[in-house]
Parts: sequence; C-alpha cells; structure tokens
Amino acid sequence: MVGAVVVRDGVVVGEGFHPCFGAAHAEIGALRAAGEKARGATMYVTLEPCNHFGKTPPCTEAILDARVGRVVIATPDPTSVAGGGAQQLSDYGIGVDIGVEEAAARELNAPFFFAAAGARPWITLKLAVSRDWGMNDPSRQTRWITGEASRREVHRLRANADAIAVGLGTVRADDPHLTCRGQPVPRVQPIRVVFDRKAETPLETNLVRTARMVDTMIFAHRPPVERLAALHNAGVHVFDAATLNDALSALREFDVHHLFVEGGAQIARELLHGDLVDRLIIFQSPSTLGPDARRPFDGAAEDFAARLERLRVVSTNVFDNDTMTVYAIHEA
Repeated sequence: MVGAVVVRDGVVVGEGFHPCFGAAHAEIGALRAAGEKARGATMYVTLEPCNHFGKTPPCTEAILDARVGRVVIATPDPTSVAGGGAQQLSDYGIGVDIGVEEAAARELNAPFFFAAAGARPWITLKLAVSRDWGMNDPSRQTRWITGEASRREVHRLRANADAIAVGLGTVRADDPHLTCRGQPVPRVQPIRVVFDRKAETPLETNLVRTARMVDTMIFAHRPPVERLAALHNAGVHVFDAATLNDALSALREFDVHHLFVEGGAQIARELLHGDLVDRLIIFQSPSTLGPDARRPFDGAAEDFAARLERLRVVSTNVFDNDTMTVYAIHEA
C-alpha cells in the first residue's frame, strides 16, 4: 500500500495511491493530478519509487520526466528487483531525503518488509473474547461473541492477508468458510490453512466441500494414507510438517507473506508460546461467558495478560459495542 503527494509552494497539487495489483503506482497518480505543477515541486511518497519494468514502467522515469525538484521517501524498497530508485533520482540531480515517517510506513506494509528477509510469514493473530476473556460460550447458546460490525471488519482484515489459518478445533466447532465476504473483495481469495496434525478435518466441512473453489491446505504429520487419499480426492492439498515452525516455513515458500490466524485457543497458545505472533488483534465484547469458557492465554507466558498492557498499541477502534485493539508484539 503506497501513497504519494506532490506539494508546490506549500500547496498540495496532486495526490495518488496504488489502487490495485497491476494498476498505476501512487507516484503516477499524483503526477497526473499535478500536471505541469509537478515541475520543481516536492513529492512525498511512502515507499521508494520503483526503478524497474514490472506491471508498469519505472516510477523513477515518470518523476524525471515531470521535472520534480525533490523527493521525500519514508522508507527504502527492500527488494533487489524494485530497489535503487532513490539512487537513480539522485544521480540525475533530484534532491532525495529518506527516512521521514519511516516507522509509520513500515507499519503500513509490515508483511512486505518482513517477507524481504523473514523465513516465515508475518503473522497476525485475531482473537474474539468476552469482557472476562472467554473465547466460547460453554452453554453453546451463542455462536458469536462479537457483533455484526466486528465481523464485517474481520472480513476486511482477511482481504489484506495471503492466507487465513485455523486449528482443527475451530474447524470442528465452527465449520468456517474462511473466505472474504463483503467489501473490499480481494483479487484472489486468501489460501485457507488448517493446522491438523492427523489430517482429521471432516470431509463434510465447508472447507473440504469447497476446496476446489478456494485453495485449501492442511498441514499434518504422517497421517493415515486413507485420510490423505480422501482429502486429495476432495481437492485439499495436504503437506507434511512435523512442527508448527515447519508448516510456517513451508507457507513462506509458497509466497505467503501475511498469515492471518483466527484461532482457536490451542493454536493461539502455540503461536504465542513460540513467540511467533507479530500483531495481535483482540476484539473484545462487553458480554461475559463465565469461568468455564476457554481462555486464549492459558498455557502461554504466565504474565501475558499483564504483558498486553506493556505492548505498543498500534490502533484502537470501536465497532458498535465491541472494541478492537491491535498490539505490536514485534516491531515492523
């Protein structure tokens, strides 16, 4: 996600952003909006302008052609393919400043930056909890802990991920679809991932029944051959992974840069215990579920609930009666 603004004599004369895959980059949109006013102006951009031919021509060429006087860049492009734009502009006499609002720009595209060097995907763990930190209604009278507005926001969050993951317990309890419904509709539905050690995901679940329509992966370890055959015949891709780390490494090799994990309690504990969560999103409702409800942090670090208070809060939003808080466990 990239934005660009062209400023001349203290006045914004053009703005642009990268709207979708394959479309014109932010710099191009800003230059088109500015027109002749871009000459001698300053461009502010959240990511170093690209210096290569990809889906579109290099942004550096457009900036040079527009005779922009100065370019202020929040953060360098970490990739060897697209990087080098700042040096190219500087070599042609354009003033270049790098590092303005760098932390905010890195937060905006944290999975992208992490993928440049990470051996696993950037992991966002989303949890829905009650006021007393329950994750399920023991009476089974209520399926949803949070309200409809929060659920719409979850679909928006899903649309920004490459893959959505759950554990077997969530599959059995909720029979989820793990697709993005509503707006915005992603160009490609995220891959659906189940961490299921014995490949016990029931064949009648929504995930298996629709596996030929949306890519679905199960990570298991030496499951029975008959289960492998049944899932394969249904269109599910089953991969062997002895540990959670092995599964995450495999996902990274499949170009999954951002993994959005939706629980349940078991997978949440494993990820937190292994210090594998980068962003923790908690939707908390005002309801209470009582002492018999599952708790997300049981078995994790004993002081994790207290540790939440020490973590940096990336953002807080209210959706009707629910509060969504995004915590930074690792910095971008």
